[in-house]
Amino acid sequence: MVVVALIPLIGGLLVGVGGFLGWQGKLSRDRGTGVRTEATLRSDEAFAVGNKVAGIPTMAAGVVGVAGGLAALAMPSALGTTLAAVFGVVGLLGLLAAGGVLGNRAAAAVPEPAAPEGGCGGCACGAGGCG
Repeated sequence: MVVVALIPLIGGLLVGVGGFLGWQGKLSRDRGTGVRTEATLRSDEAFAVGNKVAGIPTMAAGVVGVAGGLAALAMPSALGTTLAAVFGVVGLLGLLAAGGVLGNRAAAAVPEPAAPEGGCGGCACGAGGCG
């Protein structure tokens, strides 16, 4: 039953660290971590804002996962271990989803980046585009 308790515990640690890095602004768009929606991926600023907003609920999700894992380890019966682990995972996923929704909404509120002047992005290919 120790393996069952380790699922929310390890998941909580990983999610909590990811939330902390997002809150600190240390996640980059070119990696596979953080809130990755159409709104957050449209600019570096939107990505930073979305992940900063999502950081607190994501860290809370990590705490819930770790608490669920520790509670599962402390349970005297297999049923208690399973229930504590399930509640830990459900709480982790719920808060993680809430953080993602909040981060997406915050990123959507960031103004669109200004289009570059001179065609497609300043590559000096002319007004006709690259082609």
